Formats: sequence, structure tokens, C-alpha cells
Amino acid sequence: MCGIVAYLGKKSAQPILVEGLKRLEYRGYDSAGVALMAGGSLRVEKTSGRISALEDILDGPDSSEHLGIGHTRWATHGKPNTVNAHPHLDYTGKIAVVHNGIIENYATLKKWLQEKGAVFLSDTDSEVV
Repeated sequence: MCGIVAYLGKKSAQPILVEGLKRLEYRGYDSAGVALMAGGSLRVEKTSGRISALEDILDGPDSSEHLGIGHTRWATHGKPNTVNAHPHLDYTGKIAVVHNGIIENYATLKKWLQEKGAVFLSDTDSEVV
């Protein structure tokens, strides 16, 4: 189980995402993370533990990003650690992905993608998305 929240607007995305994640923390408290975009640049911050641990590594509420996605994780595949926390980035670093659920055939998909040159950094099923 996980919690997912996103924001696109004129306000700073970071405090809105954090507030949304706090409301969804009961859906996953093993790790939390956000992906924020400003000026075509993607920034990912994630950590194991509760939302308060994520807040400790984020800069202030006046961040310049106005687009973002956040995630709380209850671990189902892979240990509850920072590497397995969402969001995950694609190989270009330009796309951030969060996921809720279980991908039953992820091992088969992961092997197929690795044969095509994909590199995986986590032990989660979500990274094959």
C-alpha cells in the first residue's frame, strides 16, 4: 500500500506535496519521497522513514518548483530503505515514476529489460514501470 500525491500550479509545490503526504502517511510509513521540477530540471529527494525524515532533508517551503509528485511507501518488494524509496528515475533522469500496487511478473519484465541494457538501482517491482 502507498500514498501518492501530485501538484501543478502557481504555488510552491514542495509544501503542498508534504502536506498531502502527511495526510496519506497511514498508507505507508517505510519511506517517502518527492520529485520536483523547475525550469526543465528534475530534483528527487527521498529517504527511509516517516514524512518528518523527508522534511528534514528538504529545503524551505519557498522552493521554486511549481510541479511535483510525492509518494509514501509501505514496502512489498525490496527492503524499506532510501534506495527503494520512490520516486524512481528512468535511465535518462528525465522521468520520475511512483507506483502503488504489486507487479506480479516484475522479475520477468526486469530480466527482459536488463537484456536490452536497462540498469536497475533498486529492488522494487515499481522500477520496471
